[in-house]
Amino acid sequence: MDTESASPPNAALPDTAQLAEQRWQAVVRRDVLADGEFVYAVRTTGVYCRPSCPSRAAKRENVTFYETGDLAAAAGYRPCKRCQPDAPSQQQTRSVLVRQACQAIELSASAPSLAQLAQHAGMSPYHFQRVFKAVAGLSPKAYHKALQARRVAASLQSAPSVTEALYDAGFNSAGRFYEAAPALLGMSPGSYRKGGAGEHIRHAVVPCSLGWVIVAATRKGVCAIEFDESAEALEDRIRARFPQAQFEPADAGFQRWIARVLDYIEQPRGVLDLPLDVQGTVFQRRVWQALQAIPAGETSTYSEIAARIGQPRAFRAVAHACAENAVAVAIPCHRAVRADGSLAGYRWGLARKAELLKRERKK
Repeated sequence: MDTESASPPNAALPDTAQLAEQRWQAVVRRDVLADGEFVYAVRTTGVYCRPSCPSRAAKRENVTFYETGDLAAAAGYRPCKRCQPDAPSQQQTRSVLVRQACQAIELSASAPSLAQLAQHAGMSPYHFQRVFKAVAGLSPKAYHKALQARRVAASLQSAPSVTEALYDAGFNSAGRFYEAAPALLGMSPGSYRKGGAGEHIRHAVVPCSLGWVIVAATRKGVCAIEFDESAEALEDRIRARFPQAQFEPADAGFQRWIARVLDYIEQPRGVLDLPLDVQGTVFQRRVWQALQAIPAGETSTYSEIAARIGQPRAFRAVAHACAENAVAVAIPCHRAVRADGSLAGYRWGLARKAELLKRERKK
């Protein structure tokens, strides 16, 4: 990550005016989400602070940015006694508490109550619910349900019956599970247990300027657009995902979908408007919808996307939702970037992410 240059040598990394301005704006608004990303030092006071420091605002010409407190200290600055920039930030402390709560949920046969989790975190149930949702992107109850879904998905492959699988995973109501299963698993529990038996999938692996791309679709819509250097790897991946599905030849309608995907990869314009068949949590779907709203040629940071869906502190969960996207370009997760504008977290490689953005900016 780039930082504003300063003396002595090696105290700070080369400057980018855009990054320096972004960091200054974070300091101006005392952004707690920026804590831990950098510190700023004030020449007139000789101290360095975290971005959210409540002290009197410094003048911009007196401020230098550093990646860490150690670099600021090496340059001769001392830590601010008020904001204690070297101590864990509030956001970091909350992340630890939420991570501990997630572990408690994962290790429990039945979900701990909200009151129990809140008591362990030293918060009221109402406050803990808000903190957990802000950090994890979903409520403790929804996290437990998502965990159950993953357990059921694993258990369906080995349990003697669907019923035993869902109870082994902690569901206490078969009716509710069967009602929610299509959204959780992408198909009925029986079909999932049989490796996608009963599913009809059309697919094609074709070359493009970014390597090989697979386009696959159920009868509801496109379920995969993925890149790889190897056509065989893409073929193996889709068949491993649906080992018992019926793979059908690409008909004329599907061939047109493939052509639209290839055209969009080469010359991205507007929105790749195809019917999609994607499954995810409620939070993931909200993130994916927000990604589809980013115009071609533009980017949004994970924090901006989190704010757009009404959960401004859930930027890490947003990044995870981007990583879970299996439909490249149709859900343009390549338009999500770090707070400093740098690229990260593209499951098909940063070189492809950079190239897609480059092509969009040329429109």
